[in-house]
Amino acid sequence: MRVLVFHGYLLRGTGSNVYNARLCAALGRAGHSVDLLCQEPRPEELDFVDAVGTWEGGEARVQTLREPARVTAWRPDIGRLLPVYVADRYEGFEARTLLECSDAEVEAYVRANVAAVRDVCARARPDVALANHLVMGPAIVARGLDGDVPYAVKVHGSALEYVVKRDPGRFLPWAREGLAGARGVLVGSRHTGESLFAAMQDAGLPGRTRLGPPGVDVDEFRPRDDAAAGVDALIERLGAGEDEGGEGAFSRDASVAASALRQLDLVHDRHVCFIGKLIVSKGVDLLLAAWPLVPEARLVIVGFGGFRDGLLALLDALAGGEREAVGAIARAGRELEGGPRVPLRHLLAFLDGADDDYWAAARDLRDRVVLTGRLEHDELAPLLAGCEALVFPSTFPEAYGMVAAEAAACGVLPVSAGHSGAAEVSAMLAAAVPPEAREWLSFPIDDGTVRAIAERVRGWLQAPEELRARTRAALVATAHERFSWEGVAGGVIAAAQGRLAELPPVG
Repeated sequence: MRVLVFHGYLLRGTGSNVYNARLCAALGRAGHSVDLLCQEPRPEELDFVDAVGTWEGGEARVQTLREPARVTAWRPDIGRLLPVYVADRYEGFEARTLLECSDAEVEAYVRANVAAVRDVCARARPDVALANHLVMGPAIVARGLDGDVPYAVKVHGSALEYVVKRDPGRFLPWAREGLAGARGVLVGSRHTGESLFAAMQDAGLPGRTRLGPPGVDVDEFRPRDDAAAGVDALIERLGAGEDEGGEGAFSRDASVAASALRQLDLVHDRHVCFIGKLIVSKGVDLLLAAWPLVPEARLVIVGFGGFRDGLLALLDALAGGEREAVGAIARAGRELEGGPRVPLRHLLAFLDGADDDYWAAARDLRDRVVLTGRLEHDELAPLLAGCEALVFPSTFPEAYGMVAAEAAACGVLPVSAGHSGAAEVSAMLAAAVPPEAREWLSFPIDDGTVRAIAERVRGWLQAPEELRARTRAALVATAHERFSWEGVAGGVIAAAQGRLAELPPVG
């Protein structure tokens, strides 16, 4: 079967990028031919990409890297502007949020991609297609296919929450156009499905929507006795690599990452990690504030984003006992798109009750918190497997708890915010682990979140080893049973063909 996949972004880094990379790799392993439209600058470095398609002088060209060429990564010529959902940095592009783009710029982006889809289809007509994101991918695929190819839509959370719901006047029509012709619509969680239905107000949409969460590569994300050696090998690769260039919160500095990882002693010390974008809505401020209450382990923060400088300032202020400075950072909060700044109210609520013992414990934070900066998804598995737990403290609705599922596959306890897709993963895991461990998997987002994170992490770290061993075994077994990229790939094809009875309903 020939499958066209439109993603439009990179194939490394954040959730939807990894989803599309792993999905296309699984489709290729299953023997399908895949045309993947993306903006990955170096697709030839990815082991699942067998050919690279580009445009020269308006003509499509393909460079075959190996035979058989199962997966071809196409990079449409869209010019310098890349519309995104949240602020980010993309090599070779001016990345600007869709809310900041003019209508003319959005139309030009769509036209360029529609032309690329038509060129790819003219070379080899696909049997089915998948459009990612609520906007602009589905509208691009609908126009590019001209009604001749059945397609499905995979809704990731960012386009829905950060674009369509924030400016429905501009972007709801685009979403409706893209969804109208889809045989099936896939969402990562029930929460995302319910949010989608509320936004779209389409009585027929629930009947075409099914659960389609991402998967986990359980051969890569697995328990490792050699995690420390794996991180040592990563340090060596980072030391020999080149930086992406550029400055600021989104750049990758390989030497800084290598230096940070050298501070870790995975053999003798205990570690807990955060993996995600460094933006306020990921709740990393609450996790950092909790760490003086967790003396048993070091905190490893992996990620990049616009709140990096704010997080570093918060770390310095906490470690320096600068109570007024910490309060000022919390009061300054974050800026909503097109709106006022919103204070970090849960952090402020905690600070109001923080006593002298807390501030004394915070003094050694600089030694107990390590920020690695940006690591790629294929670099994470050894580091994650070397940790005791992962904290997923997002305060914003999440389409799915992918990082929590990967932690579980490594036998690492995921301690997640108790809402949206994150809570659904926690509930799935809670049904499998020993009853005594269930409360450690999830915590509420409210004024007590900082202490709740600390209590759950400390409970896990101090638990009897026999209970910890049984819990780890249950986490790994559940990941193998419930998360599989081959199953995800089969679900995508079923959705595109309209075989919805084979897929789990949202409600």
